[in-house]
Amino acid sequence: MTSGIEDTAHVVDAASVMGLLPARPRLLALGEPTHGEDVLLELRNELFRQLVEREAYQTIAIESDCLMGLVVDDYVTSGTGTLDDVMERGFSHGFGASPANRELVRWMRAYNEGRPASERVRFAGFDGPLEITGAASPRQALTALHAYLTAQVGADLLPCTAETLDLLLGTDDRWPDPAAMMDPSRSVGRTPEAAQLRSLADDLVALLDAETPHLMAASSRDDWERARMYGRTAIGLLRYHFWMADTSPGRMPRLLGLRASMMAANLLAVAERGPALVYAHNGHLQRDKSTMRMGDLPQEWWSAGAIVGARLGQEYAFLPTALGTIRHRGVETPAPDTLEGLLYALPEDRYVVDARRLAVALGDLPPAPRVSSWFGYAPLDPAHLAGSDGIVFVKDAPAEESWWPVP
Repeated sequence: MTSGIEDTAHVVDAASVMGLLPARPRLLALGEPTHGEDVLLELRNELFRQLVEREAYQTIAIESDCLMGLVVDDYVTSGTGTLDDVMERGFSHGFGASPANRELVRWMRAYNEGRPASERVRFAGFDGPLEITGAASPRQALTALHAYLTAQVGADLLPCTAETLDLLLGTDDRWPDPAAMMDPSRSVGRTPEAAQLRSLADDLVALLDAETPHLMAASSRDDWERARMYGRTAIGLLRYHFWMADTSPGRMPRLLGLRASMMAANLLAVAERGPALVYAHNGHLQRDKSTMRMGDLPQEWWSAGAIVGARLGQEYAFLPTALGTIRHRGVETPAPDTLEGLLYALPEDRYVVDARRLAVALGDLPPAPRVSSWFGYAPLDPAHLAGSDGIVFVKDAPAEESWWPVP
């Protein structure tokens, strides 16, 4: 068995990855099975550098707040701010603490120095302003969209004033109430003010679309693209808050699906800009339906990768990453009859495997699913092998590189 698998393994570089694909994808999605291990992010950084230098990729999009990501993009493209400030304000989910993410931002800024705008690399967060326990106030997105339109079109076309928005939004701290995740009655998403904000957000986005010829002529394309992101983020957040207040059995899969659809919309916008490397948890990028259990209830929804893959076809490619051990988290050597165990038996520390050839080598008896001893690591599902264009395998995650603040 191992010899057949060995024939499918290659060094992890841009040439090997592209050799697995029928054509250069517009979005090349590289997944990770856990957060917080810089050995994976360092591999990502090197692959991105090669994709930029050899394959003309210009953007990296990661699983981080799309609005906060603007801080990073401004820094890498024009030097706005300082590296310390960018790492503190430009990443969500604690990702700014990663030394490898810091090195990525530093390299992107250095690469762009002295280059014309058309040749600069770009950064994007593609997650919504969401955390596990709640969603942000729509204020930033909604007021930024309103300000952009106010500066470009006549006041008589706007559906409301900035003062009206401010009054309806109220205090920002009432929106992301963590208690609302378990108690829908705590959510403000179905208040009369929230309902009016949803209507106004829809009108503002409709105006943005209707005035596209004028807006693209009167402002920069970057400003117009940002306004579009503000619009879809405002509508997405208001929709998310609406369903936070729901009490039906479909509430949780609806929320999970809404987050995925917000991610997908941001990724499709990134794809319009040109070829990009996408980096996030495997579960967000897979083509298969996502599942999880909350208490005794199974939840299912289509991931961002499934949505984008359906839209882009072969212009979307997905390579999940698997890890052999994370000993500092209690994840020890994988059992030899699992997919990770078979890959762990190969001599190299890291490599990329042709998923389709691997499936042939495995024959009709798929490996046993690996069961993780730590909640923060998600093993590969052997049943999803056919939905991958390749598998990146890293044998061991060094303890000294871990920065993820898990309990």
